[in-house]
Amino acid sequence: MFPRLRGALSAVLIVLTGLLAPCATLAGWAMHGPADTGRYVATVAPLADDPDVRDAAADTLGSGFAGIVGEVTAGPVNGTVRLFVRDAARSFTRTEAFHEGWDAANRTVHATVLRALRDDATAGHAVTVDLAPVTERVRDRLAEDVPFARRIPVRHTAVTVLTAHQADRLREGYRVLDVAAFWLPLAAVVFAVAGIAVAARRRRAVTAAGIGTALGGALLALAVVVGRRLTVTELPGPVDGPAAGAVYDALTETLRTAAWLLVGLGLTVALASWLTGRYGRLPRRRSRAEPGTDPAPARPTRTGR
Repeated sequence: MFPRLRGALSAVLIVLTGLLAPCATLAGWAMHGPADTGRYVATVAPLADDPDVRDAAADTLGSGFAGIVGEVTAGPVNGTVRLFVRDAARSFTRTEAFHEGWDAANRTVHATVLRALRDDATAGHAVTVDLAPVTERVRDRLAEDVPFARRIPVRHTAVTVLTAHQADRLREGYRVLDVAAFWLPLAAVVFAVAGIAVAARRRRAVTAAGIGTALGGALLALAVVVGRRLTVTELPGPVDGPAAGAVYDALTETLRTAAWLLVGLGLTVALASWLTGRYGRLPRRRSRAEPGTDPAPARPTRTGR
């Protein structure tokens, strides 16, 4: 009865290890990847050269510039002007000024959001950011090639990044991730070691732990794929479609890599444990079968006449 109890307890601990492994990986990725401003900016910086992202940015910039032109001229903007503004915006996305503005805007927005998530004093308030310094920097850089750019007005307008409700929900989630990023990996390791230690057959427990880790990694990889579909579908406005997919793929690249590393690590451990268990006992069996190890035959006893 005692070995059965040990086996059941070991199975429960190993199952918990398989469930905690992907959750721990996800929490660690969130806190050390997207939640770090420097890593975030470095991750999204190459997207300034992505065609889909540039087209989405050009459409947004074109609409904004068309509105500015309409206010300056105090009249409606005709189709010819709109076409010119759109072409100018697409040409702008291929300049060094756009790359600088892209990095500066992402850094400013990310730092503002992260500061709001960490500060409890901002609870109940929307997260806003003033992009006027970024606009002025881009305008000065663009004016080096296009003198007309000096006439672009710079307005100090608070742009809402997150509503109060969204910010409060994200703040709660950030706190949970902050705690989970430390405790979940530790709990997964403790459960794995305990499950193997209490098992009646430890080699089988190691194999099961490896298979459970691999399944957890595969589940995490599947969750990333499903999350991409849901994210791209639910995002409204000009960021939907291929541009949103490019941003999602860039941010989750390290998470996908970590998921497949879990699969590879788990399968490697399981395979190594199975092979050592299968072939580790063969020499003993062969040694018993060697003729030299057989006991010498007993001499026949002489019987009296």
